Amino acid sequence: MTRVLVAGLGNMGLSHARAHHKLGSDIVGLVNSSDVELPPELQRYPRFRSFEEGMATRPDLVVIATYSDSHADFACQAMETGAHVFVEKPLATTVADARRVVTKAQETGCKLVVGYILRHHPSWMRLIEAARGLGGPYVFRLNLNQQSSGAEWETHKALMRTTSPIVDCGVHYVDVMCQITDAQPVRVHGMGLRLSTEIAPDMYNYGQFQVIFEDGSVGWYEAGWGPMMSETAFFVKDIVSPNGSVSITDGNKEASANIDGHTRVGSILIHTPEGDHQIDMPDEPGHQELCNAEQAYMLRAVAEDIDLARHMNDAVQSLAVCLAADESIRSGQTVSLQEAAQWPRCLSRASTNPSAKRMCWTTSP
Repeated sequence: MTRVLVAGLGNMGLSHARAHHKLGSDIVGLVNSSDVELPPELQRYPRFRSFEEGMATRPDLVVIATYSDSHADFACQAMETGAHVFVEKPLATTVADARRVVTKAQETGCKLVVGYILRHHPSWMRLIEAARGLGGPYVFRLNLNQQSSGAEWETHKALMRTTSPIVDCGVHYVDVMCQITDAQPVRVHGMGLRLSTEIAPDMYNYGQFQVIFEDGSVGWYEAGWGPMMSETAFFVKDIVSPNGSVSITDGNKEASANIDGHTRVGSILIHTPEGDHQIDMPDEPGHQELCNAEQAYMLRAVAEDIDLARHMNDAVQSLAVCLAADESIRSGQTVSLQEAAQWPRCLSRASTNPSAKRMCWTTSP
């Protein structure tokens, strides 16, 4: 039985803990720096205030769902003890730190899975398959705005102490873009705005960016958090190619703060010059079921020694695009990513210099 430690007991951490409880893992501890109310099924497990205390239980697998700026250090500490790691997205807050985590996984032979929940959703897999079937180049139109208030707004404000909305959510959707096109991202331009005095002066709660890929594909992503955000067209998911388009049709039917609605597809509309074809997706998994699927995959990756090289590289690439967008918003300049042939070498250089924040791109007017 796998000994599991869960660090971070926010929405995602609790869901992952529930998943391991359901899967029959041996949960050796739950880590959170402050008190949090636990659901009844988790109340019998040991609780710790610090990551170091939790690691003293010598887990086989560590699930990291803490704030983003601790992901890289906690993941590396866990793998240094021989523990496998599931880490919530984003993998890190810099490309250099992301590569440091991947390098540690390669050096130790530990499995590293990043929490890209859409990769475990059958409807999103069908969406990606349908878009790839059309052939590129593509236009990606994706957004996820959230009108948050009360507890949800407090959660968003806490997240924005370390991560902007376009990085926190954007990595999911850039990952989808990259799975569809397989092309390298080349150039990113972003813009954003601070719409609330309740967040730090150097943070913004609304952002959007455009990314250009090597095959000519272009992508747009938008994310905004807060009580001022509109509930109109907050969930746009369109992929267009010369041969037609693929769209999620039911995305705006629920409140934008509903976490289950963030992954729900409902139905897919495939449009071609020959006509339209709608694919209904009944009985889609909810948020908890998807977390169960993520953790089941994590356990299977260990048991079956699944090769995760592509998974890890994809996680770094999607993060690099979103961090480049964040840099573009802050600098007011377009960010040019390194040429495709230089990408792996560039990331390797970044991993040797954790203090460098822009090792994998250059800014230009």
